[in-house]
Amino acid sequence: MNDLLLSEINAPRRSLLNQLSLLETSIFGQSTDINKALAPLIDSCSLAMNDHENSMDRAEVFINEIFISQLLIDNSRALWPVLSYRIAESVNFKVIAPVVKAAVIQYVANKCELETEIVYLPEKVMIRILCDDIYSIIFDPITGESLNWQELEQGLDDLGGDPSRMQLIPMEQESIVVEYLTGLKNSLINESSFEKALKCVDLLLSMRPDDPFERRDRGFLLHQLDCFKVAYDDYQYFVAQCPKDPAAQLLKLQLDNISVKDTVLH
Repeated sequence: MNDLLLSEINAPRRSLLNQLSLLETSIFGQSTDINKALAPLIDSCSLAMNDHENSMDRAEVFINEIFISQLLIDNSRALWPVLSYRIAESVNFKVIAPVVKAAVIQYVANKCELETEIVYLPEKVMIRILCDDIYSIIFDPITGESLNWQELEQGLDDLGGDPSRMQLIPMEQESIVVEYLTGLKNSLINESSFEKALKCVDLLLSMRPDDPFERRDRGFLLHQLDCFKVAYDDYQYFVAQCPKDPAAQLLKLQLDNISVKDTVLH
């Protein structure tokens, strides 16, 4: 089932926002009409840009329309609510998780004939509008603040590698999907929605089956759902793969004191 969904998500020419919409439908059981949800935003941005032909001016007007006129400016948060990962609801309430907001802005920008890319700097998903062959604007999808050259150089330095060859390349859509599922999983766990969080983990494990931290999280969620015998194997895998991790050391002590035979399999 997950392989079929991921195959559909990765179909050629499917936009990033459509990918996230398919994931949202799979996890929450409700579909979103993206065009209907974003039509007012697209219309407002198109109207604001009508009188501008210069590519740099159009990009700046677009950013101002999104963050100032449409009030989509926000502050960074350590953890975003589940609502912020649902496309229509997040736009309506103007509380949009970074990866979803980046996908929404990219979708709206493309509809307004602006060429955009989603790029990554350490700890941040960013948007780049390509104004021409020389100039581009890179900005934070949450605050709308643009990067200056000094901030860009610092971000590239933080990425590591040969400084003379460093450049900001677009994120692969699979990486963005992982970012979305990971953030949504954490929010669902925080709101004790364990069954939906388990769907996220299962999808992540379909993409990265040997990831010990996803196996740990699946074990935790199965444990919360009273399926400890199944969770035990995931816990053991995590402990074996990450023996020096403090969480693994604590978990090993707990597992050593538990008799699996005494637990009930659901």
